[in-house]
Amino acid sequence: MDSKSNVALKASEPPVADSEPESESTARRNPAIPIPDHTPAVEPRVPFSTWLKTTGVRYGIRTLALISALVFWQLASTHGLHAYVNFENIPAPSVVGAALVSELTGQEFYLHILYSMERVAIAYGLAVVIGVLLGIAMGRSRWAEDIILPYIELLRPIPAVAWIPLAILMLPTEQASIIFITFLGALFPIVLNTTHGVEQTNDVLIRAARSLGASNASILRHVILPGAMPSIVAGLAIGMGVAWFSLLAGEIISGQYGIGYYTWNSYTLIQYPQIIIGMLTIGGLGTLCTLLVRSACKPLLKWQAKGGRS
Repeated sequence: MDSKSNVALKASEPPVADSEPESESTARRNPAIPIPDHTPAVEPRVPFSTWLKTTGVRYGIRTLALISALVFWQLASTHGLHAYVNFENIPAPSVVGAALVSELTGQEFYLHILYSMERVAIAYGLAVVIGVLLGIAMGRSRWAEDIILPYIELLRPIPAVAWIPLAILMLPTEQASIIFITFLGALFPIVLNTTHGVEQTNDVLIRAARSLGASNASILRHVILPGAMPSIVAGLAIGMGVAWFSLLAGEIISGQYGIGYYTWNSYTLIQYPQIIIGMLTIGGLGTLCTLLVRSACKPLLKWQAKGGRS
């Protein structure tokens, strides 16, 4: 085969795809051009000194605020301060702390906590599922809002204590009654905040997604829910706090175990340190549960810009 045939054969062969991008292959031929690095960026660690100046200072201020309240409480109870609020019969923090140590050495106190946690978990889980679904329906459909909203506005102002007799008559067990009352307390904030978030979704974004061929399900998932998520998370946090408030009312009247029953039973037995232990336990558990809710929802709000708080 002559040289002309070889040249024609090589010209007819398809070009071999370059395995490297053009910029990288050029950089390898020319050492003066830096090769781009495609490895994922790693977030730099915040130095301890920077953390101490920002987050550490904030937590230090919060700790000092709590310590100041404890010192004032100790002094007011010890000296029997009576300035409109009477501290003469209020046990001092030292007395409450000694009683708490005694409670922690037994098993009954933990049993009360476990019963309350179980009730809140069941009631709050049902409230989240039903409340978010109702809120989305009310926010997206005027028919759904006209049908559901009158019930929400009529039942929402009724306090948890007023539901207790009816809950006992309707439901077969005291456990179901307490869960029902706790569920109602958490439901209404979740429904209303979800409805507000869905209604505030920018209609321009919805029309733009629809013009690009997105289905109603895709619009709901990728446009409406992300836009409404800040309001939904706020409703979830508020609902958790109201759930503990409602749980206390249910356990006081119809419970046999639970931290609310423990607090009320301590009052009937004139055990004042135990009353404060029950109150602080409810506050601590409610705060912990709210923090867990916010932490669980935090990945859903990564797109949200940081606030301008000083």
